Amino acid sequence: MQRPIRIITVEREYGSGGAEFAHDLAARLGWKLLDAELVAGAARTAGVPADQAAKFDERLDPWYYRYGKVFWQDSMYSTTGPCDDQFFDCQRLYALIHKEILEAEKQGNCVVVGRGSAIALAGKPGCFHAFIYATMAAKKEWFERNFPDHAARAEQEIIATDKRRAAVVKRYYNQEWCARGHYHMLLNSCIGTDAMIEATLAATGLHAIEAVGR
Repeated sequence: MQRPIRIITVEREYGSGGAEFAHDLAARLGWKLLDAELVAGAARTAGVPADQAAKFDERLDPWYYRYGKVFWQDSMYSTTGPCDDQFFDCQRLYALIHKEILEAEKQGNCVVVGRGSAIALAGKPGCFHAFIYATMAAKKEWFERNFPDHAARAEQEIIATDKRRAAVVKRYYNQEWCARGHYHMLLNSCIGTDAMIEATLAATGLHAIEAVGR
């Protein structure tokens, strides 16, 4: 690393505890966490309700919708400003999230969760990219603990969610979501959150500045 690390991106398998790790890492560093905040920021820019935007998070527009959209000539489908929510879709959300990620990189001192952020910031100085994974058994345990009413579908939901994440990255960045080359560090969450944080701080050289107010 040629410059001090100012951005850490955290990509994660569903159920690996990666989002929880990102939250705790940001708290440890005193940095801003950008997870659902990316979607909320995109919603504000588009002028649509945050819950409306959340419906498109980590998803793709159906093929028939994408096909039909090429015939639309409505200027409201711009990615630069407010629009009616009937024109808000996955493609627009991810165009705006991409801008949110690039703006975060300018501001620095952020932990950014998923949504192709490692690829969006690939090669940017001062950025460090981590990928969090876990065994299927560990992910099923996490799912069953958090969604006991749906425990019977744990493995199906885990696989489906990660397929959607991979499809989003392929669609909007034309890259493989879990390709190791995108990441500086791969962490198995079985080592525990504290160990994951210590490993990340050591790899980034951030031990010296953790918990210092910015």
